[in-house]
Amino acid sequence: MQSLRGGTIKLLLLSCLLAVAPPPTSAQTSSSATSTSHKKKKSHKKTASKRGQQKIDPQRAREIQDALIREHYLNGKATGVWDDTSQKAMQKFQADNGWQSKTTPDSRALIKLGLGPDHEHLLNPESAMTSAPQPAPAQGATPADPAKPHQ
Repeated sequence: MQSLRGGTIKLLLLSCLLAVAPPPTSAQTSSSATSTSHKKKKSHKKTASKRGQQKIDPQRAREIQDALIREHYLNGKATGVWDDTSQKAMQKFQADNGWQSKTTPDSRALIKLGLGPDHEHLLNPESAMTSAPQPAPAQGATPADPAKPHQ
């Protein structure tokens, strides 16, 4: 009789817990059903992110505009706003030099406008490799030493 009472009490407690607990959601029921089978990874769609620099800094835009004005590709004053007029002037400058003109500004164009990289941070800017290396002398030839007189 005691085992019957213990079983009844357990059943009564279980029914009370089920009555108080919220009903399972569809995600809970499907996850419990698939727990014995292989779980598939959910695919997460990545949002398209743009890489690289998205716009030109106002100070840099002003420098480029000043250079384009100096080279007669742009009229007026430098505003620091990279607008359609500035972009078209840069594209024309690049096209006139035989470079790409779809994306702007091109590094070669910036260098030709005098806005290339700054070499002040280099310890030995004269000997730093900032340009293409010179061709090596032919084999067997010895480079002339300016300190030694020619024989």
